[in-house]
Amino acid sequence: MERKQKKNIEFRAKTESSLLEFLMKALDGISRNSAKSLLTHRMVRINSRLETKHDFVVKPGMTVEVSRGRGQNELKNKQLKMLYEDPYIVVVEKAAGLLTVATAREKEKTAHEILKEYARRTYHGRIFVVHRLDRDTSGILIFAKDEKTMSKLRENWNDIVKVRGYIAIVSGEMERDKGTVTSWLTENEKHEVYSSPVAGIGDWAVTNYRTLERKGGYSLVDVDIETGRRNQIRVHMKEMGHPIVGDEKYGNGDNPIKRLGLHAYRLVFNHPATGKLMTFELPYPNEFKRIFNSKQ
Repeated sequence: MERKQKKNIEFRAKTESSLLEFLMKALDGISRNSAKSLLTHRMVRINSRLETKHDFVVKPGMTVEVSRGRGQNELKNKQLKMLYEDPYIVVVEKAAGLLTVATAREKEKTAHEILKEYARRTYHGRIFVVHRLDRDTSGILIFAKDEKTMSKLRENWNDIVKVRGYIAIVSGEMERDKGTVTSWLTENEKHEVYSSPVAGIGDWAVTNYRTLERKGGYSLVDVDIETGRRNQIRVHMKEMGHPIVGDEKYGNGDNPIKRLGLHAYRLVFNHPATGKLMTFELPYPNEFKRIFNSKQ
């Protein structure tokens, strides 16, 4: 292999081997863990394309480039934080106020657009939308890095995803410690979602809830949804008489935290490629602690 003096360390392969083996040999016998760390931190490119798979087959003539420093390929955006990335999926934390994807009525900067730009910059790839969070809801989102993974996640969502946990602050002190709300959700001409009084009209929705705290006319509620309908939690909480605080569409004007009191804090799913159980959990937003001094 021939070595060139450039800004980054660059090699040209002369024999076939796995990328992990290539790195261990090329970089003066570095350890297996160190070589894996280079891949984990997105510091290796093959023929100018970012590569993170340790078993990628390096063939004669290929150019392998190793970055001298970390961070150049990181996602740097105040409204979107990278939680996890591998060759198949990206898991991020979306801030309240950021759209997941553009709509016909709103085409401002979105989580999807931010990740598309990131993908083009780092590995010349693409990003595919799997599911969505409402613009004013913060929390965990999954995106796919190829169409096959996207299709598998979308088509098998209810089987792959085990837990979709939300934390909510609602107006009023909940009467019950726990319960389940079910209804057929439909939409009117103003794009407002509501529970249909007629069975079979709309989409079936199931929302499980557990009251964690009651304080000063508000309740902190842990919500687990079995179905992912648009505005589902917001509508069900409203119809229970306890709308989510800060909800301009379904609320009662109560807004003590100056944002929507809904946060997608927990997501548990089987990896679409490996089947491995993946668990992601976030702390409560700082705004929530203005009312509830949780240890979360």
